[in-house]
Amino acid sequence: MFKKILVALDRSAMSKQVFERGLALAKMSGANLMLLHVLSMEEEGSPYVPMFSSFDYYSGMSEQTLELYQQQLETWKNQSVEILQNLSAQANTAGVNTEFRQMFGSPGSIICDLARSWGADLIVVGRRGRSGLTELFLGSVSNYVLHHAPCSVHVVHLAVGTKEGETVKQTTSTFTST
Repeated sequence: MFKKILVALDRSAMSKQVFERGLALAKMSGANLMLLHVLSMEEEGSPYVPMFSSFDYYSGMSEQTLELYQQQLETWKNQSVEILQNLSAQANTAGVNTEFRQMFGSPGSIICDLARSWGADLIVVGRRGRSGLTELFLGSVSNYVLHHAPCSVHVVHLAVGTKEGETVKQTTSTFTST
């Protein structure tokens, strides 16, 4: 069955279900897990903002702004690593060999690139259910992964009628193989 499962996580409430699904699949198949968090501007709550050179109205202001931005960025990175460490420890305790990585870039392409280089048999990713203009402007990581992954993809969907942040009692899944 599967030997290497890549679980793509962000800091949304849905990531818990994505992790649990990946862990369950790894337990069933005896696979190794790779937990991945991609630091990107697209992630909700991210301190990543395009650099703004036109805000140099007062001398020293841009230096203070840059320093604050760097502090927020370090805090964000460290909190994300702590989450990955905790999930990795939880999976290892459950008997699943687990490692993690945190990378910067475009989530969809990073997920697919890591799956390719690590030799993943399966990618587990969440889908928030964006559609229409929201998906057009913000994009869909899961859609990108489905179309560019070098391996099978397991998509964990929010239950119909559930908004992100609410407790999800049931999720649905899409499983595709390339």
